[in-house]
Amino acid sequence: MRDIVRRGPLLHWLIFTGITGFAVVLLWHYGLIQKMVVSDRTHISSLIALLYIGASLHCLWRTIVISREDDAARRSAEFVADGRHLEFDSGALATAGGLPDGVLTTHIRNLATKAKTQGPSRLDQTLLLRGLASQLRGSNHFGAFASDTLMKLGLLGTIVGFIMMLAPIAGLDADNRGALKSSMTLMSDGMAVAMYTTLAGLVGSILIKIQYYMLDDATSRLFNFAVGVTEVHVVSALERQSVARR
Repeated sequence: MRDIVRRGPLLHWLIFTGITGFAVVLLWHYGLIQKMVVSDRTHISSLIALLYIGASLHCLWRTIVISREDDAARRSAEFVADGRHLEFDSGALATAGGLPDGVLTTHIRNLATKAKTQGPSRLDQTLLLRGLASQLRGSNHFGAFASDTLMKLGLLGTIVGFIMMLAPIAGLDADNRGALKSSMTLMSDGMAVAMYTTLAGLVGSILIKIQYYMLDDATSRLFNFAVGVTEVHVVSALERQSVARR
């Protein structure tokens, strides 16, 4: 159970992607995806699908990173729970050989270095926490860009589809049945492009937002955990040691 909690972000992504993949398989089985690809002569829907896959893979990579950092942070928390591990040792930090690699370990080492160099004054980690938050967020903001891009591509497909639908009207001859039939076919094709690209853009944008929302939530929980660990165990221990050395 403990390992499942630690791997929560990755597990949630896998569950969500599994449900999404099952829905895609059903749509493919009933021929709806093939119909969309064939009907969209602009191939904007296919481009949206490719961008969605790329953004999902990026989200997977970031989720794996956050899962690993979460695991390292929890092992670091167990290590620093005993304040004796944060003592200075001949000008070097005793934490160097005991903490697992990770952004929280780097933050703890920075705090210990700051406590040693600034003396017995109160240890303020505000600026260091800002750097930690930036490191944890990484390239998560790409999700907002990808979601907005998919939405804009869907709207672009809508405009192109309506242009294709309305273009035949300009040269329409009501007395020519052949031309009228041909114009109706072109209008139908344009409407199909508008509807399918809009649908693909909306669905893709929503699914990407959900994935990156789960990623941002996991990142926020990890940051809050790191703040709690450093404020309760690290900062207090380092300040106590600084006072003891006065």
